[in-house]
Amino acid sequence: MSGPLTGIRVIDLTSMLSGPAATMMLGDQGADIVKVESPSGDQVRSMQRSDDGIPPTFYSINRSKRSIVLDLKQDSGREVLRRLVEDADVFVQNFRPGVIERMGFGEDEVRKIKPDIVFVSISGFGESGPYSHQRVYDPIIQALCGLADVQADRDTGRPKMVRTVIPDKTTAVTAAQAITAALFHRERTGEGQHVRLSMLDTMVAYLWPEAISGLTFMDREIDPAKGQMGLDLVFETQDGFISAGAVSDDEWQGMCRALNRPELIDDPRFATASARVENNNERRVLMSAEIAKWPRAEILERLKAEDVPSAPILKRREILDDPQIIENGTIVEDEHPGVGRVRQPRPAARFDKSPSGIQRPAPRLGENTREIMAEAGFHDGDIDGLIDGGIIRAAE
Repeated sequence: MSGPLTGIRVIDLTSMLSGPAATMMLGDQGADIVKVESPSGDQVRSMQRSDDGIPPTFYSINRSKRSIVLDLKQDSGREVLRRLVEDADVFVQNFRPGVIERMGFGEDEVRKIKPDIVFVSISGFGESGPYSHQRVYDPIIQALCGLADVQADRDTGRPKMVRTVIPDKTTAVTAAQAITAALFHRERTGEGQHVRLSMLDTMVAYLWPEAISGLTFMDREIDPAKGQMGLDLVFETQDGFISAGAVSDDEWQGMCRALNRPELIDDPRFATASARVENNNERRVLMSAEIAKWPRAEILERLKAEDVPSAPILKRREILDDPQIIENGTIVEDEHPGVGRVRQPRPAARFDKSPSGIQRPAPRLGENTREIMAEAGFHDGDIDGLIDGGIIRAAE
């Protein structure tokens, strides 16, 4: 193991996306992530076709972890988990409110075993309130937090979902940051604490600064849609799509020159930043018509020469060949026994004193049960007995 969190052990009872993605980040940074799975495994294992028990989405959010299978409905399984908690620094769960307490591993019980543990609860809606006990998936949070409204069709007003799990992954980043902050607090004070966060709270906070900022000043609210800073900056050229934006006066002037429309620089509709915001729809229509006259490579070169923010809109497979992605070393490749060659994005944050990285491939269900049990002080005979009794499961 290497990375700034080397020496930290995390007991990870999370499943699906938000929790596993959070602990994956900690694992990439060197923490020992012990993924505790039920005998049926994390549901994501079965959501995509896979011949080896490691489908691609599961692989990408459960790398840098070890897997142990415990039947926590059985007393012997719960005793194993209690033993694992003894050496843990962090305990993370994302069951619906009340479930972890009924399992016998609420914060009070876990803290009896390890008083200074960082206990983390990730929920969909919060721990109380009208939605708190409902099932939740990413689109439900998109609906409630305003994101579907942000994405609404400009002509019809029909709300739209973002076609990727933004709430899950944003919650994961928030959780990973909160866990490291709680560990920093413990390092200074010796105190563990309970970190609670919900996907709904995370997304409202995430969207507020630009998508909901119109509601900030209570005595002079404006329609959030009118105050929204995020723009739909997709433009079609003669042979492909680009994105380009001009916020500052210099950028707008550069865009006008790049498009061979210098007379627009002094047009009162667009001459100032506030005028450009007020006439944004008109400006977007005009830009679309002008950009459509150019081949993609040529207009991008002209925009670059004028220092206007711009880029080609890449198809997902084209990302692999983009020169900036290659220069950054963003995508790394490795060999996984039984799977073959595997691509993954490297951890985005790079540490020059304690380098992080993908520590190990995602585990098969129960792949590390025996070694984790041995580390907890169980002898081979104990382990075999628990396997025979169906309390634990170890991959062959």
